[in-house]
Amino acid sequence: MNFFDTARHYGESERLMGEAFAGIRKEVVIATKCVHLRDADGTIPPYTALKDLVHKSLDTSLQNLKTDYIDLFMVHYADMEILDNDEVSQVFSDLLGNGAVRHIGVSVYKAEETARALHAGIWSAIQLPFNLMDQSHAAHFDEAHERGVGIIVRSVLMRGMLTDRKFRLHEELGAVEKHLEAYRKIALNNFGNFPEYATKFALKHPQVSSVLVGIDKEEYLLESLRNATGTQFTTELLEQAQQLQFPDPAFLNLAEWDKKGWL
Repeated sequence: MNFFDTARHYGESERLMGEAFAGIRKEVVIATKCVHLRDADGTIPPYTALKDLVHKSLDTSLQNLKTDYIDLFMVHYADMEILDNDEVSQVFSDLLGNGAVRHIGVSVYKAEETARALHAGIWSAIQLPFNLMDQSHAAHFDEAHERGVGIIVRSVLMRGMLTDRKFRLHEELGAVEKHLEAYRKIALNNFGNFPEYATKFALKHPQVSSVLVGIDKEEYLLESLRNATGTQFTTELLEQAQQLQFPDPAFLNLAEWDKKGWL
């Protein structure tokens, strides 16, 4: 485990990493994300203001991380408008010439955003949600591999739903609950725990560069390391998991569930 993901919006995360890695900077790969690009009214700033915002965010990240370079500097949620904005692409591409940024990337939510980012041809890596339930981004994994674009997976445990904790879900989420129970049975029969099944499912895809896990507690880190080893994830288990994926991934929007009071 040598890849660490953070962002300007993650509280004290950058500063803590800066302290932790001060003496071993060359042994770790650090990704961080720029502040959100939109103004308070939701608009993307014009070129000069945008460039200033991005450079100030980068400078702050370098100071927080106690380093003179970022391995991967990312747009924090690149929606379709941001991905189609030539000035955003220009500002980030220009960062590659100053030595402080080695690679640029984007963080996305939707599979169509992954496709658009790939077609842009300038991003070295894409961070995206991918798990047993929502496998929609996998449609673009082969193209990413062919283009040499790294795939960084987040939400592998679907905010704790793909764990041994059982949630009391809203009645509108009945179909989701049935899928979770079906996966839970497979995990019980083949793995030490549900998170092991979910983690190894993502790791089974050779196009995936990294799978992000939360390590706000040491026990979470150690458990994640255990989940990545041991029981082999067979091709048969992979095919079974793919066949069982939720048929409407667009429905798996946890932010919308929050707004509707379903969680």
